Parts: sequence; structure tokens; C-alpha cells
Amino acid sequence: MSAPGLLVAAPRSGSGKTTVTLALMRALARRGVAVRGAKCGPDYIDPAFHQAATGHPSFNLDSFAMEDRLLDAVGHLATAGADLVIAEGSMGLFDGIVAGEGRTGANADIAARYGWPVLLVLDVSGAAQSAAAVALGCARYDARVRVAGVVLNKVASPRHRRLVEAGLARIGMPVLGALARDASLVLPERHLGLVQARETQDLDARLDRLADLAEAGLDLEAIRALAGGAGPSGRAGALPRPPGQRVAVASDEAFTFLYPHMAAGWRAMGAEIVPFSPLADEAPPERCDACWLPGGYPELHAGRLAAATRFRDGLRRFATGKPVHGECGGYMVLGESLEDAAGETHAMAGLLPVATSYRARRLHLGYRVARLRADGILGPAGTCLVGHEFHYASELTEAPDASIALADVTDAEGRPLGLAGHRLGHVTGSFFHLIGSREAPSPPIG
Repeated sequence: MSAPGLLVAAPRSGSGKTTVTLALMRALARRGVAVRGAKCGPDYIDPAFHQAATGHPSFNLDSFAMEDRLLDAVGHLATAGADLVIAEGSMGLFDGIVAGEGRTGANADIAARYGWPVLLVLDVSGAAQSAAAVALGCARYDARVRVAGVVLNKVASPRHRRLVEAGLARIGMPVLGALARDASLVLPERHLGLVQARETQDLDARLDRLADLAEAGLDLEAIRALAGGAGPSGRAGALPRPPGQRVAVASDEAFTFLYPHMAAGWRAMGAEIVPFSPLADEAPPERCDACWLPGGYPELHAGRLAAATRFRDGLRRFATGKPVHGECGGYMVLGESLEDAAGETHAMAGLLPVATSYRARRLHLGYRVARLRADGILGPAGTCLVGHEFHYASELTEAPDASIALADVTDAEGRPLGLAGHRLGHVTGSFFHLIGSREAPSPPIG
């Protein structure tokens, strides 16, 4: 039987989902509960915080980017060995793309698919009884989803809490605890979200403080009792296939955004993942037969990467006969140059004809559906891939022509976005992070 689950969601972003999620995870783990985490949607920072709080990997669950078999396989990974699964939502509970029921990428799709009740986090700053109207709307909006109770966040005073609870009592909504306004609870952020778990100072102490607040302010036993659902029953065979038997993966503060289910899928099929650090001037090990440069923050470390001659020379040698792929930040490093926020231009690996800049910041955000134009490390020509793009950097060079473009790309609703990414020799790269694939390959594009 799968472990029972619970989705921590909210009516909108910024309500305190991550705070409540981490507080619950750490508090229950300290009580000896085998807690496992999951993240709804394409966020690649929060799962690392979940892992720090629980001591176990956390996985992304995405109803748009993952086909059913992959979604259930990843869900099975998330529940393995668990007494309780706590999934954290992203944005608002029902926020997603315009698509068929169950395929929108919204948190609600995951709750509905696995029968996980919703614990709704309400930011009640600036409201009192009116917060109940918001909770009522969330409870009635989608009949597939059960909002089982609420946690109040940013409560100003005992009187404020009484007023909010009076409204919630009127609609029969259980209140399972409250957290006061406290600026010290806010985790540090930067331009792509939270500062990464591995870079957050005193993270264990912060998590323990959150757990202490959960013990004091939340009804942990009642919240645990809410959990339910049938849970996923997928198998490892639906997970992503590895790009090689031994995969060199860049891993340090500049390269961190590899989705956990990707690495888990590679390992499940017998591949060995060999980490190396470009910031430590390490080259991809020659014994590997593929190299993967994940996304991350190369724009914050451009000077060090430009000075890492052993890394860049070794990467060039590797690419003469073996496949190399870069996602987002990795793509920027595979290019000719990277302009940092101060306007200084740094030489990169020069393996793809692209120059990027972080100086003129512009948000690029959304799902991407890509059809490969040629055979390569990501699959045969015609393969349909689904991923996500989230960055502020821009390309200074012209868009690739058809002879060197990686893929034809649309947004989630099928609107064409033109050619994207580059391929040259054994090297490929693009700004989107791969999550899953769609139907079997179709014939190559002409």
C-alpha cells in the first residue's frame, strides 16, 4: 500500500507554503515519522530544502510536463519508504495552463490524481473574516479536490486570530494552527527564488526553529490524521533513460538544477553519475561517455569559470568525440561568452555559437514543448520533449538557423516560439530544462 499523502497549497504565491511545509516536515521527522517530500510543478530549488528537512530525496510531480506513466513512476519514488508524503504546491492551488482536465500543471491535478487532501495555507495579513471567503472559494472551485483544513499565516495578534477563526467557523472549515508574523522565518532569496539549500547558512538551525514553531503553533497530530489517498503505483521503467553508461555531471554552486527524477531514472537503469566541479577547475572525467551541464548560477561565477582553464580545455577535448549537453546555465557556459550583471564579458567554452548576457535582465518563464531536429543525446530526430524555462539571461547572438538549431519549440498552449537551442558536432544545449517526453518519435523535420 502507498503511504498517505497531503498537499500543502495556498490561494496564491507568497502565502507561506514553503515555511509551513518545511516546518511540518522537520517537526514530524523529529518525532520519528518517515516523511517524504514532493514538489508540484517544475521548481528545482524547493526539493533540496525538503531533503534537508526530511533526510530523503524529494521529487517533482508535474501533470503537464509528465505523461501519466512518468508521473506515476516519479510519484512512486516520492512515496517509497514513507509513513507520510507531504507535497508542496507552487503558485496558487488551481494555477496552471489552459489544458484538459488533469493536464494543467496545477497543484490541484496532483491532489485529485492521488486523492491527497489539501492543507490550505492562508496569509491573513490585511484580512480577517474575509479570509473565510477565500477558503470557501478554494474548497468549492473543483469538486475533485478536498480542502481538509487551513493553517493561518502572518497572524498579527490574538484578537486578529479570533476574528479570522470566527469567519472560518461560519463555513465549517477546520483551523489546524497558526503562525505569527515573523520576519526571521523568511528564507533568503535571489533572482530565481530561494538561495539554494546548500548555500543557506545555518540551514539545520533554521529548520529546527521552524519545527519548534510547528510544535507550538500547529496541531501536528490532527494534520497527520488528515493525510490519505490511494497514492501512485508507477514503475521505474517509465523514468527518463540515461544519456550514457557513465555520465559526467557538473555539480557545484554554479551547476545545481538537475531534476531529481532525471538522476533517479538514470541510476535505475544502471548508469553511473560522476560529479565534477567546474568551479574547482575540474574537467569531465575521461572515463565517462557523456557529459551533462545542468542549470544553476553561472552568471554569479562567470569570472571563476572563465579562469578555469583545465575545466574548459578538458570539456573541449571531451566534446571532440563524446556527447555534451547543457541546460540553461550549462547552455550559457557552452557558448562563446557570458556578460555578467556589471557588464563585464567573460569567455566561456566556445563550443556553441551563442553569447549570453545577464546585464539586460528579462524574465523568460514557461513550459516548452520541443521537437528535436536531429539525432543526439536527447533522442532521435522528431522526439517530442517537454521542459520548463525560467531565467533572466538573454541571447546576444542571432537566433539559430535550421541547420544548427536544437529544436522547434512551442509554449504549453501550442503557440510557436520558433527555433531554439543549438547543436554543433557532439554538443547540444538550450535554455529549457528537460522534464519528460511525449509520444514516440516522428519522422525527422525536413
